[in-house]
Amino acid sequence: MTNTMRLAAVATASALVLSACGSDDGDKKKDDDKAGSDTSSSAPAPTGDGKLVFGSLLPATGSLAFLGPPEFAGVDLAVKDINEAGGVLGEDVTNVKGDSGDTDSGIAPAETDQLLDAGSDVIIGAASSGVSLTVIDKIMSSGSVMFSPANTSTAFDEGDYADPDNYFRTAPSDILQGAVLANLLVQDGRKNVAIMARQDAYGETLAEQVKANLEAQGSEVAVTVYYGEKAQSFDSQVAEVAGAGADAVVLIAFEETTSIIPQLIQAGVGPQDIPTYFVDGNTASYAQDASAPLPPGTLEGTKGTIPGAETADDFKARLLEVDPDLKDYAYSAESYDAVIVSALAAVEAGDDSGDAIAQHIVDVTGGGTKCTSFADCSALLADGEDIDYDGVSGPIELGDTGSPTAASIGIYEYDKDNNITPVDYIAGQI
Repeated sequence: MTNTMRLAAVATASALVLSACGSDDGDKKKDDDKAGSDTSSSAPAPTGDGKLVFGSLLPATGSLAFLGPPEFAGVDLAVKDINEAGGVLGEDVTNVKGDSGDTDSGIAPAETDQLLDAGSDVIIGAASSGVSLTVIDKIMSSGSVMFSPANTSTAFDEGDYADPDNYFRTAPSDILQGAVLANLLVQDGRKNVAIMARQDAYGETLAEQVKANLEAQGSEVAVTVYYGEKAQSFDSQVAEVAGAGADAVVLIAFEETTSIIPQLIQAGVGPQDIPTYFVDGNTASYAQDASAPLPPGTLEGTKGTIPGAETADDFKARLLEVDPDLKDYAYSAESYDAVIVSALAAVEAGDDSGDAIAQHIVDVTGGGTKCTSFADCSALLADGEDIDYDGVSGPIELGDTGSPTAASIGIYEYDKDNNITPVDYIAGQI
């Protein structure tokens, strides 16, 4: 494992823009927020029912099911820590679990209805950007908060979702992952890259970001080919990649990776023929004892990127107490922090309703006294202090659109058994 380093390579101006921290406007917003949370008689009366309820809309099934266990564990551990520290507004918080599935199954809307009917003030999820886009309006219009630990599409910072609302995420947008992956390709000497990606909000956005950053640094994209979310065959796309004359392949996929890789191998452009790169959607274990195995050695040397800082050993140990069968930790820290941030926002607001929490989420992630646990942060809030929660996933520092303004991206590499190991962490600002 190497030391964390700053994002050094040149990226497009639209890709990496330094965010001004502690500006006059930010200080004015904090003052306004603090005034809005004043507990004097002029403050609005709480609109919640006094009991903070979390709903988990995370993938128990579907193409991202490998992300479900660490995300559920992160939520469960956060709820445990909050309640051991006295809960929120004098009451234990509770968690109701739902399955987000994927866009193919289409179960998220019905599962969301059940979570809302159960009184969820904050819904943690979904993991898939495409799934989130199918339920975001339903959740926000209900007055609840939607807080994703894994959405990376830039769509949530654009258009109707650009203004402050009830949507937040602890994962950085693909602006950062796209820049880091492009930098990695350039550093590895790749000059003519083929990109094969899912045709959905996640795949299209990430492919565009990788392409823009590669071209900005003088490399070329030989071909960008998309396949449908429900595709059963990838013959034409694989043929295009094979005929492109590329010196590297970027595969932006989910669980269909186990079907695509053998076809790339058959076409002579597999990972042992041409250097191959994955992203967070498919950087999972493909060992023979995993649910979707590939023959040993298939992915050896393949690299991938996953948003998030290094998961600390003590945090992993605590997650294992919640789920002893846990084998992967992707987005566990982001899930944990989404819950803690929401709870701290409820404490600062003095109100457990989603709309009230949404008004304080950005506030508790920057500009105040640094603190790193719910117990310590809530104690500071009780003393009337502003706080800046730094979590297990990093500094967080959410911006006005509800997305992180700074984050880390991990670079991973596969061994001969098709297991991944982190080799570096790149920090960058968005």
